[in-house]
Amino acid sequence: MKRLWNRFGPVITVVFGIIVLWYVMAVALNSAWTIDKLGRTGGELSVVEHIADTWSQDKPKLPAPHQVVAEIWKTTVQKSITSKRSLIYHAWITLSATLAGFGLGTVLGILLAVGIVHNKAMNLSVMPWVIASQTIPILAIAPMIIVVLNAIGVTGLLPKAIISMYLSFFPVVVGMVKGFRSPDQMQLDQMRTWYASKWQTFWKLRWPSSMPYLFTSLKIGVAAALVGTIVAELPTGAVRGLGARLLAGSYYGQTIQIWSALLMAASLAAGLVAIVSLVERFTLRRMGMLR
Repeated sequence: MKRLWNRFGPVITVVFGIIVLWYVMAVALNSAWTIDKLGRTGGELSVVEHIADTWSQDKPKLPAPHQVVAEIWKTTVQKSITSKRSLIYHAWITLSATLAGFGLGTVLGILLAVGIVHNKAMNLSVMPWVIASQTIPILAIAPMIIVVLNAIGVTGLLPKAIISMYLSFFPVVVGMVKGFRSPDQMQLDQMRTWYASKWQTFWKLRWPSSMPYLFTSLKIGVAAALVGTIVAELPTGAVRGLGARLLAGSYYGQTIQIWSALLMAASLAAGLVAIVSLVERFTLRRMGMLR
């Protein structure tokens, strides 16, 4: 029992504190509407009734946690997954573009890292541009990419995947460059004494040494890919995906819908990072890097 508490106790404590603070902030932010309503109707409420009213408004400034949970329950369990009002349906649309962009970003990042490590010209020319690319706000470049791709007839999942790739490839490039350069000079000299070619040195030394860096980068990259997909869904007038749910909620002042979509996106990101972590533990254990 003590071991379980030591492992999960801090997380539970933080989550409990966030929920308590959330309820308190819901009262503070939603009280103005309750007071205004009482002023117009001339009614009176006790403190308990006042708090209860701030936690049950249809369009609150900040919905209470139980309102968000109820909305998630209604739009997942109580809706068919093929319904356009189902959060699972919208989450799948976002997830499919995220996985496509994440896959493209991972491949691109690894290929660029290989070139940067093995080619001095790429190291001096490509790496600065890779870094500079991330200084451009994604909200500025996403509409441009979508408009250009639409002009040449590319629509659907691919434009979102490209924007997702744009955010996810950077941590992979940086992490893998560091990983490929992690073997020390003594190890590289030893490979030379064995007359190993560059290709053999790469597969037998650089690639295995880069595995911890790869999975760390993938955890960051998959979360960034999800952000890129949601951002890509915002300026397109999309009607499907979690970004579309956020956009529709903001149009009609449905804050509960906005928060339910946000929590679904956060859960999706946490699930993707957890899957990468499981693959990491399995891979590193098979390679003898973990016990």
